[in-house]
Parts: sequence; structure tokens; C-alpha cells
Amino acid sequence: MHSQIAKNLNKVQDRIRKASEKAGRDSSEILLVAISKTKPNSAILEAFDKGQVHFGENRARELQRKMEEIESEEIIWHFVGPMQTNKIKYMVDRVNWIQSVYKKKYFDEIEKRLDGTGRVINTLIQVNISKEEQKQGCTPEMVPSLLKHAQSLDHVCVRGVMGMATYEASPDEIRNEFRLLKKTFDENLHLNKNSVQMEHISMGMTNDLEIAIEEGSTMVRVGTAIFGERNYD
Repeated sequence: MHSQIAKNLNKVQDRIRKASEKAGRDSSEILLVAISKTKPNSAILEAFDKGQVHFGENRARELQRKMEEIESEEIIWHFVGPMQTNKIKYMVDRVNWIQSVYKKKYFDEIEKRLDGTGRVINTLIQVNISKEEQKQGCTPEMVPSLLKHAQSLDHVCVRGVMGMATYEASPDEIRNEFRLLKKTFDENLHLNKNSVQMEHISMGMTNDLEIAIEEGSTMVRVGTAIFGERNYD
């Protein structure tokens, strides 16, 4: 199993390289977040030993537990799961990125929880590009007001946008959804000010990372291709 994670990481990095070359981009522009939800700490440490630094979790309590148990200061933790105001308190002490913010109240809760700590958490605004009701996220039209709200915050830095394509959609549908996220990002760059420093487009997962990179992704979130299928109880 140990060598398998290393092999899988190499394969994913190779996919990123090839997709970047095809798109005329430098693969160093693409940040790989290894999505480790349901996976044991040993698997995370295995990938970390092979040079993987960014890890993502989608459950606040699982993230909290792993951040406490894995004491490495070098690991950069991302929360990529559904937002709930009452879950923010479980992660703000250690988490580095929260990728799924899509309401002002979530920004305000992060700000409140970090008051007096000196910590700043990087955030992305989740945009519902698939228009699926079960997926969280704001509409593209709501992004400017969220950014303006965030400009004055002390403990939040908005670094870009995040989106998920429709599951099992055609490549053309996925491409169009990713183009919508890129367009949303581009149209809001003029709001870069103070705590808004837009530079990342987080899109692309195990099954669609090539399309995402071709359409401008700077951050891909890959779980299954690195760690194998999820271990659900």
C-alpha cells in the first residue's frame, strides 16, 4: 500500500504535467490538494513523505482530529466540505484554507472566531457552477458583493474561487461549467483590494482535472486517484 500511494502521486503529477503542456501552461502554476477524507493518518503521512504538502478534508470534525493528531507544521490543511456556521469553530485554530465559503455569515463567523489571534485564513468563494440543488455555493452574480464584504476583514483573505462540475456530465458540459468559473474569476479581479487577493481557481478532480487545467484551473483537488476509493462505514 505504501508504495502504491507514491506511484499514484507520480501518476497524478504526470497527468498535471501533460495537461499543462497541452494547454501551453507551466505545471508549476497548478497546486495539487490531496483530498484525504476517510483516509487514515498513515496514508496522509505516506503522501507527505513523498513531497505532498496540501491536504483537504470535507468534514470539520475529521479535519480537527487529523490536525490535532498529525502535528507537522509543514502540512497545509484545506477544508473543502459543506459549510455550516457551527462547524467553523472546529477548524479555525489550525486550518490554512477554507475553500467553500459562499455567504457573508461564514466570513463573519471566521472573523469572530479569530479575533485577537493574529491568524489569517485563506478562503475561496464556492460558486455553484453546476446549478445542482444539492451542491452548495453562490451564483456568479453574488460574488462581487461577497468580495466587497471581505475587503474590510482582518482574519480572512479571499484568494479566489472554487467550483465543482456536474457529476458524470459530458466533457463538453464540464468544460462549459469550468469556463463559467474562470469567467467569474476574471470579471472580479478589479475587486482585488486589502483582504481580497484573487489568484486561484480551484476546479478539477480525479475525473476531470485535464479539462480543468485546460480551462485555467490553478488548484486541483484529487482524492481517489491518490488514495484509492473512499472508506465509508
